[in-house]
Amino acid sequence: MKLRGNCPAKVDEKGRLKIPAVFLEELKEYGTSFYITSPNGNSARIYPLKVWSEIEDKLASKSNSKEKRQFLMRTSYFGQMAELDGQGRVLLPSLLRDKALLKGDVAVLGIANYLEVMNDARVVDQMKNEPFTDEDEDALGI
Repeated sequence: MKLRGNCPAKVDEKGRLKIPAVFLEELKEYGTSFYITSPNGNSARIYPLKVWSEIEDKLASKSNSKEKRQFLMRTSYFGQMAELDGQGRVLLPSLLRDKALLKGDVAVLGIANYLEVMNDARVVDQMKNEPFTDEDEDALGI
């Protein structure tokens, strides 16, 4: 799966996000069940259940550590299963919506095999406050 790009969207008053059409068909290839979570509460990550299960399997094979516990605690705290409805929407967990300020205009970013949903103003602030430098690009080797 190759999800990429940004597609502005809106979270409605009931907390539902209509998955942008540019991502919807690719996601549907993995089914209509999703795990929506966050490791830090600053955004919502929408994982196809198959992708999330692969992450869980990978973590299960690792020994217990502080990092593993922190990741699982946070992704469980903010996490919730979701089903795609007939109109291509998913309900974002209310706790996560509140913490990540996911109301109204949001940015839906394709991050390879999941979608990241962020408050649009927060994305702009983060890019301004954490610039991508030439050194960062060199470190990636691209």
